[in-house]
Amino acid sequence: MSYQKYIGVDGCKAGWFFVGIHSNGESEFGVFKTLAELWLANQKDTLILVDIPIGLPSKTNPSRQCDTLARKLLSPLRHSSVFTPPCRETLSAQSYEQACRVNESVLGKKLSIMAWNITGKIKDADELLLENPAARNGYRESHPEVCFCMLNGGNPMARYKKKPEGQNERLELLQGLFDNSRAIFKAAQDRFLRKEVSEDDIVDALALAVTGYLSAGDVETLPETPERDEMGLPMEMVYYVHRSG
Repeated sequence: MSYQKYIGVDGCKAGWFFVGIHSNGESEFGVFKTLAELWLANQKDTLILVDIPIGLPSKTNPSRQCDTLARKLLSPLRHSSVFTPPCRETLSAQSYEQACRVNESVLGKKLSIMAWNITGKIKDADELLLENPAARNGYRESHPEVCFCMLNGGNPMARYKKKPEGQNERLELLQGLFDNSRAIFKAAQDRFLRKEVSEDDIVDALALAVTGYLSAGDVETLPETPERDEMGLPMEMVYYVHRSG
């Protein structure tokens, strides 16, 4: 399929921060409250890579191969950035304690606080994709640290992303691959308050957008043949391998 725009999306306090790169190299960025709103504005010829679990584990398939493979790829430096997503039944839980009980009854283990903190974002993505099958052709799950690793010759980032040196390490890599990267980061940094969009939200969304743009839509997946969850959604992480020279 031929795409005209490549969008990277990361959840932020204000909603969803996105970076879009058109096929001619022009770029844009901004925030949408929901993924459904982002989809309505970007339905045509657009590949959207989003840093959120899409296909979810269930009683019959309690673990996702993509998570296991991503941790192996990123070990020993960045594997902790990959967490286990909740089962679909937890998405309606009203508290962390309730979510833990539900998740344990379905998957046999409680929910990490990290997973609970983005349950609302997971629900946003899940509802969109279940209610709007057309969106499944546009949205693909990805993971910023997997993308950075594969854009960096298969080597995970050496420094933690929330530290200035880690931020600079990632921006330096992206700038070498897409020369408007630092300008996009600075413009987004200036436009939004940190209580709306954090700096690592910007860097992560930018990594996914650059991944989509460089791939021209010809992405690879973890695993090579993705599993499907009980609702038919793919359990995958997409990436692009940058080969220098």
